[in-house]
Amino acid sequence: MIQGMLILLLCQLLGEWLMVFLGAPIPGPVAGMLILWLGLLVYGKVPNTLRLPAEGLIRHLSLLFIPAGVGLMVFAELLAAHWLVVLSSLLGSTLITLILTAWMMQSMETYKKSRRRGEHGDR
Repeated sequence: MIQGMLILLLCQLLGEWLMVFLGAPIPGPVAGMLILWLGLLVYGKVPNTLRLPAEGLIRHLSLLFIPAGVGLMVFAELLAAHWLVVLSSLLGSTLITLILTAWMMQSMETYKKSRRRGEHGDR
């Protein structure tokens, strides 16, 4: 459990350092998730030492939204003044996320089908 948390925190730290070093406008935790994803792709599976703390974090994910909710209340006037920018960025990011998710799912499905054909011959 501690080893898994250490891996998660190290990936986040690497992501933060990488984004500061590159000066890229991507949040460090997002870069850390990409680093973790690449590591898991290379490793080939999710080890149990990483699975347990990740499932624990997902189970209590709602607690991580409390700071965001407080921020919405604190900056409510600012958000109301710039509602069009906020709304368009939310809609744009949601659309991009949907397109990327659909593309990833389709790519993974195609990969799985081609892999099955390779293992069991043409059907």
